Amino acid sequence: HGTWPIETAEARGGLAIGDRWLSYSAEASPNDVDWEAFGIDLVLECTGKFKSMAALAPYFERGAKKVIVAAPVREPEVLNVVMGVNDSLYDPAHHDVLTAASCTTNCLAPVVKVVHEGIGIEHGSITTIHDATNTQTVVDAAHKDLRRARSSLMNLIPTSTGSATAIGIIYPELQEKLNGMAVRVPLLNASITDCVFEVKRETSPEEVNGLFRKAAEGELAGVLGYEERPLVSTDFVNDARSSIVDGLSTMVVDGTQLKVISWYDNEYGYVCRMTELAQKVARGLKEARAAAD
Repeated sequence: HGTWPIETAEARGGLAIGDRWLSYSAEASPNDVDWEAFGIDLVLECTGKFKSMAALAPYFERGAKKVIVAAPVREPEVLNVVMGVNDSLYDPAHHDVLTAASCTTNCLAPVVKVVHEGIGIEHGSITTIHDATNTQTVVDAAHKDLRRARSSLMNLIPTSTGSATAIGIIYPELQEKLNGMAVRVPLLNASITDCVFEVKRETSPEEVNGLFRKAAEGELAGVLGYEERPLVSTDFVNDARSSIVDGLSTMVVDGTQLKVISWYDNEYGYVCRMTELAQKVARGLKEARAAAD
């Protein structure tokens, strides 16, 4: 993503970032930090280590009021939020733990929203061609997943993804109607999701692309993009949108089998949605504080 242009240095036991100063701690457990003493209401849990209500409980025991997890949390009381798709469901009075889902779910969900609400989806499958992540190894090494044990530098690696099944949380009528897999590739950034849907009525690439174009210019602006230039993956590095449909690749077979591919910066795009969700939750905390005063 390049070099950050703002000077950062350790200062007075914290971090000086430009003209701002921030305190920091280095603890192994959320229970070891007094969040209330630091004045922290909202925690962004980005370690990937605490993904259950039991594991997240120490945040609240030590004074935090809201936690947003940067990974899927598969428990019924946790609100699974995809910004631009179902963030209106957030209720500050009832939701203390939220998950921003995964980068691939954030790519897939706007595509599903447009197709399902505009045409209707019977069932489907997705394959995400996904860049390497830190769950993989540089050279062959021990790993509980024997495929992820292989070198990420020189292999195409089939593996799992929960992004398609997570859509069933957002659209209950699609529960067990979508599934998918990932293929990890030896690239650092910018991925692509290949979606194949059986839709409820006959359609055409022109109609489908028209729906995506309208959504990208309207209600999903800033989240969904639509592109007809012949671009490749590096053209989408540092793209802030969650999902950019490649209009040149849209296909329809026999009237009702639809193929859509959509690009995404699996790092920066996801970070942008996390930031927006944090702002939404912070506004709710501020309003609650003002009402209490």
